[in-house]
Amino acid sequence: MKVQDTPEEWQVVATATPFKGNKTSVRTDDVVMPDGSVHRRDYQVHPGSVAVLALDEEDRVVVLRQYRHPVRQRLWEIPAGLLDVPGENPLHAAQRELYEEAHVKAGDWRVLADVYTTPGGCDEAVRIFLARDLAEAEGARFEVSEEEADMELARVPLPELVRGVLAGELHNNCLVVGVLSLAAARAGEGGLDALRPATAPWPARPFEA
Repeated sequence: MKVQDTPEEWQVVATATPFKGNKTSVRTDDVVMPDGSVHRRDYQVHPGSVAVLALDEEDRVVVLRQYRHPVRQRLWEIPAGLLDVPGENPLHAAQRELYEEAHVKAGDWRVLADVYTTPGGCDEAVRIFLARDLAEAEGARFEVSEEEADMELARVPLPELVRGVLAGELHNNCLVVGVLSLAAARAGEGGLDALRPATAPWPARPFEA
């Protein structure tokens, strides 16, 4: 048996949107179960996101530290952001986020991992890229605001991030998945050259080339 996620959609007999926010909303579906019973499922509807594990020539990862109000913590993260436009090319969005949050550009891009962040309660899909061949971006820095105005930026050796994840000291999901995926890819057959190209299909969030 091949271990692979597969598309499937159970019948929905009623749906409603009790809350609609600026970027996300909450949907309530009445779903038919395999035994024929109907049960209500509430979940967040999300446009999707991209994240970038940017690795420099000294094997350091570009990370930022930002306050996250829902969890009441200041977390170390990798650059990330929403897919603001339906059908937006995720590579273009990732390049934008790396520029805006770190003022960095990259010459080599690969897909590191595709994940659903919390599939039991949210439909958010995230594509995590590996960016290498880093250089300072041209032009003025992007004007940040709100939580990002207090953001710290650093470059941390990859082994230190792996250690922090396994020690329970780092918790941001994109950082955790990104650094562990990179470590696994390096150890796997073909190394980083075996990673998918940056334009690989993404069924969870289809995009235009």
